[in-house]
Amino acid sequence: MPRISNDWLGAIGKEFEKPYYQQLRGFLKHEYASGTVYPAADDIFNAFHFTPLSKVKAVIIGQDPYHNAHQAIGACFAVPPDQPEIPPSLVNIYKELHDDLGCYIPNNGYLKKWADEGVLLLNTVLTVRAHQANSHQNHGWEEFTDAVIAAVDEIDRPVVFFLWGRPAQSKRRMLFNPRHLILEAPHPSPLSAFRGFFGCRHFSQANAFLEAGGMEPIDWQIENI
Repeated sequence: MPRISNDWLGAIGKEFEKPYYQQLRGFLKHEYASGTVYPAADDIFNAFHFTPLSKVKAVIIGQDPYHNAHQAIGACFAVPPDQPEIPPSLVNIYKELHDDLGCYIPNNGYLKKWADEGVLLLNTVLTVRAHQANSHQNHGWEEFTDAVIAAVDEIDRPVVFFLWGRPAQSKRRMLFNPRHLILEAPHPSPLSAFRGFFGCRHFSQANAFLEAGGMEPIDWQIENI
């Protein structure tokens, strides 16, 4: 799998040399060789390729990749541009965006524009066995992505952390920088969105916070393809 080569390397490059990562790498080599794993190996680090550390304005923390075919692209909640079906959680995110900022609901789930706008689309586990949700938990990815979150927390400019659902909210203990904004809500899954995700208005809050800090707001509109 390709290594990270942009400015993330200076912040988290040491992780690649640690024993836990070497064990993780061996585990992944076996998994990719013996079965179907998502995303494709070349896409594992797309969240970092898409959004350099120097450009991060916000972080959305997901759990692990989609585990069905033709969905995971290495960025949380996102699917390929030619995927006709938008996953239910992302449908609910779009609904909240419409109610909050008036964004129209697009015909695709390709979130590369958000990444280009400075939104790090980070899953806490970066791979998954096909059709087996959470199958790559507790093999080392959590330690790696904790290092990523810690690196963002050290940034000396306003950053917004979106913590949706309990797994994401468990990362709040790692966030100490008073310059940042932490937004918490239930997960946008159909199982929990009605418990407080709908109506949270996180997107407008994030943009107001960034503008108050002298930064450009995020253009959240995903265009139709």
